[in-house]
Amino acid sequence: MTTEIDDSLYSRQRYVLGDHAMHRMARSNVFVSGMSGLGVEIAKNVILAGVKSVTLHDVKSVSTWDLGTQFFARDDDVKNQRNRAEACCHHLAELNPYVTVNVSTREFGQSSDLEFLNEYQCVVLTDTSLDVQLKVNAHCRAQDPQIKFVNAGVRGLFCYAFCDFGDDFEVVDQDGEEPREVFISNITKASPGIVTTLENKMHGFQNEDHVKFREVKGMECLNEKIYKIKVVSPHSFSICDTTGEDFGAYNAGGIAIQVKVSQRRQFESLEKQIGNPSLMTVDFGKLERPLQCHVSFLALHQFEQASGHLPEVRSHADAKELVRIAKEISQKYGDESFDEGLVEALAYTARGCLPPFAATLGGFVGQEVLKALTGKFTPLNQWIYFDALELFDEKINSEQFYPKNDRYDALRICIGDDLVQQLANLKLFMIGCGAIGCEMLKNYALLGVATSAEGLITITDNDLIEKSNLNRQFLFRPRHIQQPKSTTAAASTLEINPAIHIDAQQHKVCPQTESGIYTDAFFTRQDLVVNALDNIEARRYVDSRCVTNQRALLESGTMGAKGHVQVVVPHMTESYSSQQDPPDEDVPYCTLKSFPAVIEHTIQWARDKFESAFTQKPQLYNKFWATHKSPAAALEKLKASANLEGVVQVSKMLLAFPLDWRRCVVVARAKFEKFFNHKAQNLLHKFPLTTKLKNGSLFWQSPKRPPRPLIFDSSNKAHLDFITSCARLYANVFGISYTENDLSVDALVRVLSSAPVPQFVPSGKHIETDESVRKPGSETSSASSDAIEACQFKLKKAAEQGVPPARLKVFPATFEKDDDANGHIDFITAASNLRAEMYSIESADRYKTKRIAGRIVPAIATTTAAVAGLVSLELIKVVKTAALEHYKNVFLSLALPVIVFSEPAAAPRTVIMEGLSYTLWDKWEVRGHAEFTLQDFMNHFKGRHGLEPSMVVFGVKMIYVPVMPGHKKRLPQPLLKLIKPAPGVEYVDLTVSFGIPGAEEDKPIPPVRYYFQ
Repeated sequence: MTTEIDDSLYSRQRYVLGDHAMHRMARSNVFVSGMSGLGVEIAKNVILAGVKSVTLHDVKSVSTWDLGTQFFARDDDVKNQRNRAEACCHHLAELNPYVTVNVSTREFGQSSDLEFLNEYQCVVLTDTSLDVQLKVNAHCRAQDPQIKFVNAGVRGLFCYAFCDFGDDFEVVDQDGEEPREVFISNITKASPGIVTTLENKMHGFQNEDHVKFREVKGMECLNEKIYKIKVVSPHSFSICDTTGEDFGAYNAGGIAIQVKVSQRRQFESLEKQIGNPSLMTVDFGKLERPLQCHVSFLALHQFEQASGHLPEVRSHADAKELVRIAKEISQKYGDESFDEGLVEALAYTARGCLPPFAATLGGFVGQEVLKALTGKFTPLNQWIYFDALELFDEKINSEQFYPKNDRYDALRICIGDDLVQQLANLKLFMIGCGAIGCEMLKNYALLGVATSAEGLITITDNDLIEKSNLNRQFLFRPRHIQQPKSTTAAASTLEINPAIHIDAQQHKVCPQTESGIYTDAFFTRQDLVVNALDNIEARRYVDSRCVTNQRALLESGTMGAKGHVQVVVPHMTESYSSQQDPPDEDVPYCTLKSFPAVIEHTIQWARDKFESAFTQKPQLYNKFWATHKSPAAALEKLKASANLEGVVQVSKMLLAFPLDWRRCVVVARAKFEKFFNHKAQNLLHKFPLTTKLKNGSLFWQSPKRPPRPLIFDSSNKAHLDFITSCARLYANVFGISYTENDLSVDALVRVLSSAPVPQFVPSGKHIETDESVRKPGSETSSASSDAIEACQFKLKKAAEQGVPPARLKVFPATFEKDDDANGHIDFITAASNLRAEMYSIESADRYKTKRIAGRIVPAIATTTAAVAGLVSLELIKVVKTAALEHYKNVFLSLALPVIVFSEPAAAPRTVIMEGLSYTLWDKWEVRGHAEFTLQDFMNHFKGRHGLEPSMVVFGVKMIYVPVMPGHKKRLPQPLLKLIKPAPGVEYVDLTVSFGIPGAEEDKPIPPVRYYFQ
């Protein structure tokens, strides 16, 4: 097993966990006992993460029951009575070639010797008896070093997890967030000293955080030292006593940088925690629920130990006995909130298993295992319980819950056969087949969604599978790379459940497909829509389509260890677009161009330079010559005063066209001088270090950093990296070949030794300092007469030289972050770090640069699995038609860990006037006919609502605005004539305004849909 990290496989995860955690995982062995749905889910997530080895343990054979809970169980495994661990081993091993997957089938009872566990750094038990849990936990704690222990289980509509990471566990990073940095405007000499942020920007620190200071002027003794802080306000915090002689008076500048300090955590054994549990609360509307569940599960363990089995399905006698045991235990805990109904629900469903809980808990526990191995993120302290009592209904006929000896028995016990059949009949549309989409399809297969003749799952995704997808999109394998995601995911889902009906498509869901593919009629055929998207714009569009067509939407997303779930139900909840995230702050144009302050600025600058030099200008060049054919033809048009878009830039490129590799290196050397030397000299020429603003303060003060011109040195690796990457990209754009020998240091140095270096000449161009000024647009036709004359000269020269047609075509680069061979990230990293050096900004490694430049959303399989499980749980509720209080929106952070369930907000109601109101789900329909006039349309609203339309608009076409000349003459005309719909169009959506009696201005009303017949 190698400890090297394959960045093409682990790239998204690496941004979440970091190199240190990745390397620790690659040296760790994990033991997972119990290959039920939960055990396989945990093993899957840990294997995808990239540990050294995972041992799968089980003594049971695959049964028909497992087909509905364990996604790697197959009919053939049932037929041949294969051991559950052996049956799923090769499927799990396929997930990650860097992980060794072993099988253990040894008995695991009270008399077993547990020394074999000593080779593992973490032991995970699932669905085991309490006596085995206690024995294994005691063994793990007795070892040196102590073995990390995790225990979890799913019983019916309930599940739990417990963690014990030993007496002294180090948490190296509590939340995994990027360290915060803030600029400072003042530090007082006081006890304690108060630090105030620049321009009252929120610092985001918390009490007991640690910060390190840099670049403080005046109070220099603070620099490079670390201090524990206390928050005073969102814009200030206190540090130490700064009244001493060592602390000079604060003058200017300074940055406070958050420092991650490791913490020690002490865990108690399972035996101690049973009597005095540390319980995590997930629903603050049910503060008493965790202890109620804890007591109920202890009662279940006692019942099972005494009787030798779990309570029978819907057995009143067994439920009564479990309630008796739970009451006795509850009294020992002093629990005054004993819930008999909860205990009965556990008794009635304990033999079942809700597949979404296996997914949710499997993701959660999988992350706890990774914490145990790495110390990355805050561990669970120490218990967590979930329940889905919203799905429990004691009044339903008991026969609904009895097993039928098919793959849905475990589900049927939990929710009843009628609901199982409703899931089978479901028509569902899912957009996106990436990480969340793959996990959702797995859950659909286990739930039996769309397995009847009436049911159908329609999925769409226009992406192809990349290697980096394999780390978290578990339905895909290396053999699937460059195949469509949708069809491949559908085929893999059919392996889990061959009865499922899936229509896999490869279209985008967008305005362009609205009229021909994903029409209103298509949406109205669906029972439910599920978003598995990774961008806000697409989510909002799908949300709007669901609101228009009054279809329920399940919305979810992840970012690293964070995730969310939102339930959108017609006429009940608000929609996804009802809430707006605050917009990201744009970096001012002048900051990026001349005054960067942080590494993100230099990375964006380098990305912009890449796009300009290697994409946009080459595209402009090709477009120009495709239109104007030759320099001579372009010259004639220019002389005739024709408007030639891009002629200034194209004529420059034409004469500067490099003809060989040496010239590419020379151009790169000139770019170095321009970017990292002349730029700095020109800024300092325009704004010397002594420059002052009108108020008397220095121009170069925080956050502005004065640049330092870089002197090129061919022995400096960073300098040579820029030359190499830049020259390679120019060669690729201009179709020039080069060899590995050309890229050697010696060969490059020989070329550079004779390369001409442009001399610095101060520029007369205006340097923008106003942060409110936006970036100017691209070149227009308003070039100066001098520029046009220069273009004519260049084109004439090119025409006289007889430029061959091959030089009138170049090869623009399309930025691709995941292809390490193309040199794109190499260039951006080199350029960004040189600019950072020029401005005394701390540089970034290639991986951080790649994440920022590529706008990569960090992702890990554990979060995706947990979120998909929670979405699937809400899916069942939507099918069941639950009450508003039964639905749950969710926010989670597996890093902290935090899981918060909340009731969805009700759809806001807008009052038009007394007795007349509407929500976002309402629309007013008007059904007309061929002769239905505009006046009939007006009369409809007068008669039904007592309102008179003051304006009728179709798209951008004004149908009726009374103040417009001639519009009142339209009243007798048929709407069919006024609107002129395309052939086959049955209805249109109109924007109608009304004058409300007593209101000063028109009020908004619902959309109006007009049917032509």
